[in-house]
Amino acid sequence: MDKNSEIDNVDLKILSLLMDNAGIAYTDIAKEIFVSPGTVHVRMKKLEQLGIVKGSHLSIDYARLGYDVTAFLGIYLEKSSFYDQAVKELQEIPEVVNVHYTTGNYSMFVKIICKDTQHLRQVLHDKIQKVSGIQRTETSISLEESINRNIKLF
Repeated sequence: MDKNSEIDNVDLKILSLLMDNAGIAYTDIAKEIFVSPGTVHVRMKKLEQLGIVKGSHLSIDYARLGYDVTAFLGIYLEKSSFYDQAVKELQEIPEVVNVHYTTGNYSMFVKIICKDTQHLRQVLHDKIQKVSGIQRTETSISLEESINRNIKLF
């Protein structure tokens, strides 16, 4: 990072406001932190170029769309060298929404969203178990998500 790309309190305030409400207008951010809307725009461009801001995302209540099962899979790989290929294949499974390479008991930790337990069974049996390098999986079904938030920056 060069001198001009250092992150300061203005950047952190902008990020904090956007993490609380991604739909907030730059003009409203500017008023809140006492800078011009142009400053907010320039700062956001800088944060995107630095790779700190990677786009924006909608928060969707999947249950209201008929997807009632969220499951977490601990995946054991035959060898760690299978990781890249496994990720490539998991990327092609629409129900897979997060993949993490982990330490501890599992090689990978994966979050999937399904319509019901029958759909979950089909995804596990017909898709996940056929991914190259997966030795076995352990599945936990989420009963409720109580906290889903960003960390506090400021």
